[in-house]
Amino acid sequence: MLAPDAPRPPRHTPLYGLHLELGARMVPFAGTTLPLQYRDGVLKEHLWVRNRCGLFDVSHLGQIVLRSKSGRLVDAALELERLVPQDILSLAPQRQRYAQFTTDLGGILDDLMVANCGDHLFLVVNAAAREAVEAHLARHLGSDCDIEVCDRALIALQGPEAESVLAKFAPDVVGMRFMDVRRLSLAGSDCVVARSGYTGEDGFEISVPSAAAQGLARALLADGEVRPIGLGARDSLRLEAGLCLAGDDIDATTTVVEAELQWSIQASRRRGERAGGFPGAKVILDQIAHGAPRIRVGLALEGRAPLRKGALLFADTTSDQPVGTVTSGGFAPSLNAPIAMGYVTSALRAPQTPLFALQRGNHLAVRVAPLPFVTNTSRR
Repeated sequence: MLAPDAPRPPRHTPLYGLHLELGARMVPFAGTTLPLQYRDGVLKEHLWVRNRCGLFDVSHLGQIVLRSKSGRLVDAALELERLVPQDILSLAPQRQRYAQFTTDLGGILDDLMVANCGDHLFLVVNAAAREAVEAHLARHLGSDCDIEVCDRALIALQGPEAESVLAKFAPDVVGMRFMDVRRLSLAGSDCVVARSGYTGEDGFEISVPSAAAQGLARALLADGEVRPIGLGARDSLRLEAGLCLAGDDIDATTTVVEAELQWSIQASRRRGERAGGFPGAKVILDQIAHGAPRIRVGLALEGRAPLRKGALLFADTTSDQPVGTVTSGGFAPSLNAPIAMGYVTSALRAPQTPLFALQRGNHLAVRVAPLPFVTNTSRR
């Protein structure tokens, strides 16, 4: 038995054995052992997703069912709105919405997906914050809502061929739009399928019973258009798509407006009788109205050296006063160039603004770049 303060061993997903069989290089990530890459390597995996179809194991993400004890979905929606700035009440059946749990100071505790599944809300939360989110929900909503943590696997099928591949199992996916959610039978298993993902490509995220996950994954991988993809390519794909990584690009010190995520806050929560009412509302609504002191931007490098998280940004090579910080960086296979994201003072947010990143004692020339770096191809 582990001592109370002993570190927990990493969890294994239901696909762990399959990853080993496929030759994956496994690494610990957010408390779970996951594939970093397979035999083809990160570069080939990345480009395969951009051109064909990749299968990701994202079972480390938390899946939570939220039901009001009154039995009314409207009550569960209103309860959740006390914790997020999004309009959950108007979320239509079989649709999902991107949201954030905010702090009293306007920061982001975690970002999540919220789906209206008819008689309940279905939440998908980040792995690193999963236990904190569960405790957050229990503390604030536990007296009025039942909170069920699901023991299910989660598979993402991403890329331009994702629809044609999944349609062989369930023809109804052809009619799904971006952010639609359906309960479908796939390879004999009852699945919750959302047309969404975190790569910038069209695709689906599939919640499947843990016992059936390996069978479904094998069935999908039997299609010649599908290859397994690891964490390395997942990170480079989301960076090209200009998508935030929780804990790096967004955290309790960044607001929704600073992160350029205010598009996710519907008008009903900004003004009128249902405006505010969520943690940090005063800070966030004030920044929507008057601007934030710093803003998340893309960064294009003039050289070949990739930028890394934590590199400080300066307006020139002689200044000792930083104007920003890099939060994500790496090589973009689709562009054959290094790219990054970070925060800069609002006065320097304009595209093509020249900056210098201090890394390993060297000043690297960068320019502010519009996001995303690669056009999103999700089916709208």
